Amino acid sequence: MSTCRTSILDGVSVDALRIRLGAMQQAYLELTTGGKLEVATYAQGDGTRSVTYTRANVSDLTQAILAVQTQIDSLSGTNMHRRRPLRPFF
Repeated sequence: MSTCRTSILDGVSVDALRIRLGAMQQAYLELTTGGKLEVATYAQGDGTRSVTYTRANVSDLTQAILAVQTQIDSLSGTNMHRRRPLRPFF
């Protein structure tokens, strides 16, 4: 019997996915609110140093977050993003 892979995240535990999801969501919040530095300069004993951080593409990060959420949903047997059915009343 062959197993069909449906996601690049197959084989990752739900706990590991949830931890990573939290980190990705935090990074998203920091990026969208300007909390992440792109260049930092600091003084060290022998002179000034500069460190450059790359800013993730927010749309790529958003897609990655959605992929992890979808994988968690499929492994948990729930859909966190599904609305309850609308029931009209008269």
